[in-house]
Amino acid sequence: MPEAITNATIVDVRTPGEFAGHHVPGAINIPLDEVAQRINELKELPKPVIAYCRSGNRSAMAVAILKQHGITEAVNGGGINDMLQATK
Repeated sequence: MPEAITNATIVDVRTPGEFAGHHVPGAINIPLDEVAQRINELKELPKPVIAYCRSGNRSAMAVAILKQHGITEAVNGGGINDMLQATK
C-alpha cells in the first residue's frame, strides 16, 4: 500500500447503505450531504484526507467543500474500484 494512503484518512462519501455493502478497509463513512456539517470533525483527522465514492463525482464535490473550509490536504481518490486498487 502506498505510504501516502497508509498515513491518510480515507473517507467514503457514499450513503450508509452503499458503505455497508462494500467499502475500502479502514475507511470512515461521512456521506456527501454531511461533509459540511461535520467539517470540524474532519479538521481533526490525520491528513491528507482522501475522499472516494462510486465514480468520483461525489468525492470531487466533497474535496471542494473541504478546501472551501481550509482543509487544503484533500484529495479526490475517485471511485471505489480505483481506491481498492490503490490500497492493495
